[in-house]
Amino acid sequence: MNGPDNWPLALIILAFAAVAAIIGVAGIKMTKTARDLAQATGLGQALMGAVFIGASTSLSGITTSVTAAAEGYAQLAVSNGLGGIAAQTVFLALADIVYRRANLEHAAASAENLFMSAFLLTLLAIHALALSLPSASLFSVHPASFILVAAYVFGVHLLARTHDMPMWLPRKTRDTPAEPVGRRSRGRLQIGRLWLHFVGYAMVVALAGWSLAELAVPLGAKTGLSHGVVGGIFTAVSTSIPELVVAITAVRMGALNLAVGDIIGGNAFDTLFVAASDFAYRDGPIYAAISSAEQFWLANAMLMTGVLLMGLIYRQRHGPGNIGLESVILLVLYFGGVAVLSLWH
Repeated sequence: MNGPDNWPLALIILAFAAVAAIIGVAGIKMTKTARDLAQATGLGQALMGAVFIGASTSLSGITTSVTAAAEGYAQLAVSNGLGGIAAQTVFLALADIVYRRANLEHAAASAENLFMSAFLLTLLAIHALALSLPSASLFSVHPASFILVAAYVFGVHLLARTHDMPMWLPRKTRDTPAEPVGRRSRGRLQIGRLWLHFVGYAMVVALAGWSLAELAVPLGAKTGLSHGVVGGIFTAVSTSIPELVVAITAVRMGALNLAVGDIIGGNAFDTLFVAASDFAYRDGPIYAAISSAEQFWLANAMLMTGVLLMGLIYRQRHGPGNIGLESVILLVLYFGGVAVLSLWH
């Protein structure tokens, strides 16, 4: 029994549960540290969640996609990224269920979250455009991959500008919790220690998330499903567990913008999985090697993001079961998509 591929199913499940527990502990500590950093540095919860936590919790996923692409598994690499975006979006619906005071999208309204949602749709649309010319190549890499990286960097710059000088502000209601304003009286040494703690927890979460993906591949393979389904469901959900832990923890702490920013910002970073995989894939542009399963995840991720954006704008205070109507739709879209792919692939 040299690796998980040769382990019995019971041992894989036991190891999966143990690694998930590690993510739970480290993820909670990372979330608390991020909340303190958001206030101590003046970055704010939404920006902290979108950029720093979003990227940190996605490290395991991008490692999984790049490794799969380098080994020639294009469908697994792409579906892991796009399926992860869909999975993480539905995690907001789960966080909405946990937050009982009001609809989460109502309470966590911010200019940063609205910007990141529109930005995410833009990045996903670049993928959709690339599929119209899947064989286009520049040094064996699709031009869209270069565009995605540049667009992401520029978008993060605009997000920081939106935080510093917001031109749109949400209407405050009794269900909109006030985020701490200003900086705590912490010295540079204390802030430096917070950053060290954050990086340490992030590394633990990233390594544990990568381990989950390594366990998810043989777990999914035992079902006999295609690489597109295994990547879009098993590895995507496994590498997205850190985002779920952070989102639930942040909601329970009352750091609502941190929770929403983590999910949307992580999704924006996850669009780079395909670009990174394209650079690692040596058999030509990766878009030419993907199947209908990956195209399905892309379309579903765009649809779910559009529903989320409308929910953030409409800001329904209470909906079915005390969660937002958009959360109900997100649950239906995701689990309906899983059922469709499981039955037809």
